[in-house]
Amino acid sequence: MRLVLLGAPGSGKGTQASRLREHLQVPHVSTGDLLRAAVKAGTPLGLQAKAVMESGALVSDEIVLGMLEERLTAGDTGNGFILDGYPRNLVQANALDALLRKLGQPVDIAVQLDVDAELLVERIAGRAQVEGRADDTPEAVRNRLKIYNEATAPVVDFYRTTGRLACVNGVGSVDEVFQRILETLAPTPEVG
Repeated sequence: MRLVLLGAPGSGKGTQASRLREHLQVPHVSTGDLLRAAVKAGTPLGLQAKAVMESGALVSDEIVLGMLEERLTAGDTGNGFILDGYPRNLVQANALDALLRKLGQPVDIAVQLDVDAELLVERIAGRAQVEGRADDTPEAVRNRLKIYNEATAPVVDFYRTTGRLACVNGVGSVDEVFQRILETLAPTPEVG
């Protein structure tokens, strides 16, 4: 199973990706984790990323895609993977699709976790309070969600138009949301 997990900050992607990794027995590939690991290991792409990050700029799509290619050609991805945090925009979605076609590992399904914006604000603000993060004010969170929605709406449409999108209600207990995701992944028997 090759799965892309989509959802706004606070929608539960990381939590569900961890559970799906155990259930599906495929690796959870987070671009943030890949970047940190490559920088720490001092790989050629990691050194490029480190220089960009130290300058305060965003790491280019080309560098991230190179790291994804390295990771997705590792032996443990033969039975699939769960991508979390990528693609975030239409350019990345098209580049990822081309890369996965080249590798012979096209995405099976993209799962969009749908959560109401105000609930996301509550979740993130609550998490920020627990973690003592002053940067996650409700206003800042609403702005991040606005930017996220503008950038990722085309990604959701990209997977919808290619017939590979499943929207899942991301509200409820962790177990309830997990069950909904599993139901979207299970093939439905053909009637006829």
